[in-house]
Amino acid sequence: MKIRHALLTSLVALVVIASTGCAVTRDQETMGAYIDDSVITTTVKSRFFDDKSVDGSSVSVETLNGTVMLSGFAKNTTEKKTAETIAWKVKGVKAVKNDLIVRP
Repeated sequence: MKIRHALLTSLVALVVIASTGCAVTRDQETMGAYIDDSVITTTVKSRFFDDKSVDGSSVSVETLNGTVMLSGFAKNTTEKKTAETIAWKVKGVKAVKNDLIVRP
């Protein structure tokens, strides 16, 4: 009887895991999309640090389904526009939402 109960419990757990295993976030993003978004975020961040005209430590980058969201602070409008341009040049980016605030 204990073995039967354990098998039934295992089967139910397997079905639950299999049906929700691909949902990585609340937005039901697949594991592949999550990995792609992570690669995009990392690439954008590293290009900010490579480009001396953008302060990579002041800019936060998040990616969801190919949409890059930039937030944080820029020293001027040129830096803000450069950050957006760099993000657009990364492979896999579908859109860029530039919410950088220019410091006075």
